[in-house]
Amino acid sequence: MENNQEKKTETVVEVIEGGPLKITGNIVFQDIKRDITENVTELYLCRCGRSSNKPFCDDSHKK
Repeated sequence: MENNQEKKTETVVEVIEGGPLKITGNIVFQDIKRDITENVTELYLCRCGRSSNKPFCDDSHKK
């Protein structure tokens, strides 16, 4: 790799069985209200629909 090339950072979306989507990497997240979360390297997004902090997981799927 050339010295002046930027190292690419991979973004990974993982489906956790019985749980949320786990997203890791360099993330800029913008929700439906146009709220932006920047400089995040890990997010957990609700898949069960029970979270009181949507779109983020709050572990309600465990209850």
